[in-house]
Amino acid sequence: MIEVRRLGKQIGAEIVGVDVKKLDDAGFAQIYRAWLDANVVVVPGQELAIPDFLRYSRRFGVVVPHPSKSTRHPDYPEITQLGVNKFDAAGKLDMAIYRRGAEGWHTDGAYDQEPFKATQLYALAVPSRGGNTLFASMYAAYDGLPQHLKERLEGRIGAFTYGGRRKATALLNEEDRDWTPVFHPIVRTHPETGRKALYFDPGKILRIEGLEPAESDALIDELTARMIQPDGEYHHQWRKGDIVIWDNRCSYHKAAGDYPPEEDRIHWRVSIKERA
Repeated sequence: MIEVRRLGKQIGAEIVGVDVKKLDDAGFAQIYRAWLDANVVVVPGQELAIPDFLRYSRRFGVVVPHPSKSTRHPDYPEITQLGVNKFDAAGKLDMAIYRRGAEGWHTDGAYDQEPFKATQLYALAVPSRGGNTLFASMYAAYDGLPQHLKERLEGRIGAFTYGGRRKATALLNEEDRDWTPVFHPIVRTHPETGRKALYFDPGKILRIEGLEPAESDALIDELTARMIQPDGEYHHQWRKGDIVIWDNRCSYHKAAGDYPPEEDRIHWRVSIKERA
């Protein structure tokens, strides 16, 4: 019997009593409802081959390859391999791989015209300590804004690219580093829940449209300081066999980037869209 256990006060739920390889439509519908409600869902104790993982992931939407070609699985380009090949031939640690996702709070796919609906990870190897993934609610971020700021942001559009203002494109191939900005509302209404969220990524936003550069930068800095709200976080401590899926339309995340570098922290990752 499937059981849903709440993890954080405003974000996060764990699903127990399920084998995703054998999940029927009614069981998946229960998981999907829990995911919409909790933004982040953990399904522990799974034993999956790549086809199993992809089959389950496709129940949430269309699985698309990530722009970082160098970290795609050689036989399954839809899968990004996280934590693989972090040492070069001379034994030097590649910090871009080791600390991937730890550069700050962000949401995946804001640089696309249709941002990623979801990101899903499956844990193949976990370190003895550290290596958590931190999540935070965009709903809580919006709800926590003062009323005058909510009014100021209503109708405002952000311009986003892969590397943002810092042009942080080290994980991309040279030919993939020139990005045309895309535009998203800063206050975004979730298409399935109808709730308002602060759709924001300080590492990918270039500017807020309609503002002078200094005013735009100051507002971006203010939103960066306000985006993580008390009681709006859940920190996941990985176990081998965990599947974790998060909703990029209403949650932020980042990696802790603090595990022993000589130990493995390896995941399969997929990016999921509503449509191709």
